[in-house]
Amino acid sequence: MTSQLVRSGATAWPSPFLTFGRLFDDFFANGGSEVTGAMRPAMDVFEDADSLVIQVELPGLAKDAVNITVEDGVLTISGEKKSSFEQTEGNWHRLERRYGAVHRAVSLPSGVDADRASARFDNGVLTVSFPKHEAAKPRKVEIK
Repeated sequence: MTSQLVRSGATAWPSPFLTFGRLFDDFFANGGSEVTGAMRPAMDVFEDADSLVIQVELPGLAKDAVNITVEDGVLTISGEKKSSFEQTEGNWHRLERRYGAVHRAVSLPSGVDADRASARFDNGVLTVSFPKHEAAKPRKVEIK
């Protein structure tokens, strides 16, 4: 957990370690299997005894704009977030929302069954579940 420095009566300042970590992550964000220039949405990966679950935040994307593929043991999630605002005149006061290609790729462990994967998209969060092969599930060994 990262702590934040707080001045009395003021808002929190981010920890310099957190800022440096984000800088480092951003610098290497598009290396390896990532697509250069694509947005890199936040991803959580966890497992339980029966499955591996991957959740990806994709706010503003429609379900039909998301592509999910598994090839050579790599899960790839991609899509495109299109701008719905076409203001060409006037003065911009703030422009923070990002639009364009979205891409994440993650290697899958050998113990999951990619052929039986399931996916659901709810409130801007994509959840992809991979059941584990029976041989990969934990099992209790009895002592004799």
